[in-house]
Amino acid sequence: MKFFHNPRCSKSRQTLELLTEQGIKPAIVEYLITPPSKEELQSILDKLGITPRALMRQGQAEYKDNNLNDPALSNEQLIQAMIDNPILIERPILITKNKAAIGRPPKLVLDIL
Repeated sequence: MKFFHNPRCSKSRQTLELLTEQGIKPAIVEYLITPPSKEELQSILDKLGITPRALMRQGQAEYKDNNLNDPALSNEQLIQAMIDNPILIERPILITKNKAAIGRPPKLVLDIL
């Protein structure tokens, strides 16, 4: 299992604590330091069953500053924006072999275990 984590995010910390309480020790990826590749991000989107825009933190300044609300932008352009600005990626995300879940609220990650 892989856990996309931002230690400064309370939901991310709460989700990691919940996993630890369950005896689960996923590989932790601080995605702001080590952003996912294009292929990895596409795989996450596929496992979540959502579009790139649905994975984006639309309240971030980077979202507004880069006009990412433009409906003409392709999925590929939105994925590239998340790679270039990983702060845009919603967090936390737990990834198993075939599934993924966003920990908002934290207990949602338990659904894929």
